[in-house]
Amino acid sequence: MATVGAVAGLVLAGCGNESDGGAGGTPSSPPAPTLPTVTQSTPVGTALPLVVTRTGGFAGFDDKVVIDTDGVATVSARGKETVRCQLDKALLTQITTAAEQVDWASLPVVKPTVRYPDDMILAVTANGKTARLEEPKVKPLAAPVSTLLTEAAIPPGKLCKPI
Repeated sequence: MATVGAVAGLVLAGCGNESDGGAGGTPSSPPAPTLPTVTQSTPVGTALPLVVTRTGGFAGFDDKVVIDTDGVATVSARGKETVRCQLDKALLTQITTAAEQVDWASLPVVKPTVRYPDDMILAVTANGKTARLEEPKVKPLAAPVSTLLTEAAIPPGKLCKPI
């Protein structure tokens, strides 16, 4: 038992001194893959850029809003000219706060698809992941995205000033 404890102590001591010697760095390399778990959870706090799309439906929507880190939204809709506008600070804060609550790393890498005829897909994309707005994991974004689509961006409205 004492030998096992001594070996464990040496291994742990070696992990703390990776920069001191090459021998200590090699055994600690396998635990390093646990660091991406920390890195993958980092996107929880990374809200922007955020892409909101609305496609399909009876009306045949094809809208896209890209919100950059500076709060500038690039809005495109089928048959309309692409517009850039500055989002209202309060709305931007709501969207950012909601997006930060989403665990983007836990979302599957699956593109939302049409489930039935005239299915309208409202989707959000951030940190390389896309999900339907009704996905429970992105629920915090439902209200601010609805506001974005109805009062701000398409066409640019009172909550998004053209620039």
